[in-house]
Amino acid sequence: MKNNRRDFLKLAGLAGIGLTGSAVLPGIGTAHAAGIPDNLLQQAQQARKQRFNMCGYAAPKIDTVRIGYVGLGNRGGAAVERITWLQGIEVKALCDIRPEKIAEAKKRIANSGYHPHEYTGSADAWKKMCERDDIDLIYIATPWELHTPIAVYAMEHGKHVATEIPAAYTLEDCWRLVETSERTRKHCVMLENCCYDFFELLTLNMARQGFFGEIIHCEGAYIHDIFESMFDRTKRYDNWRLRENAKHNGNLYPTHGLGPVCQVLNINRGDSMEYLVSVSSNDFMMHDRAVELAAKDNFFQQFTKAHFRGNMNVSTIRTRKGKTIMVQHDVTSPRPYSRIHLVSGTKATAQKYPLPARISTSHEGWLSDDEFKKLEEQYMPAIVRKVGEMAKQVGGHGGMDFMMDWRLIDCLRNGLPMDMDVYDAATWSAVWPLSEWSVNHRSNSIDVPDFTRGSWKKNQPVDISLAQGGTTGVMKKK
Repeated sequence: MKNNRRDFLKLAGLAGIGLTGSAVLPGIGTAHAAGIPDNLLQQAQQARKQRFNMCGYAAPKIDTVRIGYVGLGNRGGAAVERITWLQGIEVKALCDIRPEKIAEAKKRIANSGYHPHEYTGSADAWKKMCERDDIDLIYIATPWELHTPIAVYAMEHGKHVATEIPAAYTLEDCWRLVETSERTRKHCVMLENCCYDFFELLTLNMARQGFFGEIIHCEGAYIHDIFESMFDRTKRYDNWRLRENAKHNGNLYPTHGLGPVCQVLNINRGDSMEYLVSVSSNDFMMHDRAVELAAKDNFFQQFTKAHFRGNMNVSTIRTRKGKTIMVQHDVTSPRPYSRIHLVSGTKATAQKYPLPARISTSHEGWLSDDEFKKLEEQYMPAIVRKVGEMAKQVGGHGGMDFMMDWRLIDCLRNGLPMDMDVYDAATWSAVWPLSEWSVNHRSNSIDVPDFTRGSWKKNQPVDISLAQGGTTGVMKKK
């Protein structure tokens, strides 16, 4: 019965995009979002062979990691400054289409002793930087559409890659990242900083040690009111994020909530996403604001006929071992910030956002503050014990950015596998195009590609023990 139902859903989806003939089944939507290819369902089901397994792969050690940065706006400039706290690195080059952003970044690291080369003045200046033979790592913090092109080009020129989220937003680009990483044996790490937040790391360590029992269900989200900033012409280069929200309708930013719970569930390392369904509300805010602003500023006329994504998107994922994940996206409604981060098991539950972190072992309520603090001390992860306090001092979303960068550099310097490899980058990012397809086909289910090609059955969980490595020092600054 189960197989018959899945076959019917696949058939319904095929009918919705015209692949089974001219007839469209009743109730199946025919609307298409811009940029969603007609053959995306076929892409999701396509079988490919693995060239080399990057999960668990330890690249040769790099004593001093030489870094080039592309994109020095909201995230990139802070990343350049943050990295100078670490020993065993060198900032070799900075790239941005706006020379003033390079100047700002260089000012932020003026006392570091680094004198990076500059690349600017053209939309593809980053290519020259990637072609240098004295850079080990390309750090990408550009608008979303450039993440995959830069990452692929960098790996093809012998560089490891760390890219801001999402790593890609088409299935084709997800596969490009995977196959390029496997072919070049260069790491492609997605900079999902929320995997290094203190409570997320705590619950991951607790899950590793069996505190929650068998994990049944997890939830994550990105509920963050950035409504005004998306229309602010001074915030993002060419209002790129507004443009993306005007073209796509689904979960456009899934990985903040999704990444940490995928690690808890050992996705790609013992379990695998099987299929997804997604539903979006209407847009009740963005189009109206575009029309309002267009009356005062002709720049916004281009958005007055756009079909903006819905305020709220809810996507549900089922894994091959029968676990479930709910992930939400809302960046316009006036709601308190929340990533939800819920872990529900057979023995215990944990949740943070929008309320403070809590843990429960029964239906009778949350543990007391004293009980929580005892568990926090008992299960504190090794990385938090080692650099947690320093991370809080350096900052970056409360310190999680610093821990993410420290761990990335420490793995490269010690020749260790990555906590977040290219399969994670592809799988977590793929939720965007898959959710968009589902929304545009009346919330029909769609398979999630297995980017590991079956290797998830033998891949080992992320090692958070610091049994190896942990040798990267931190500068003392006056």
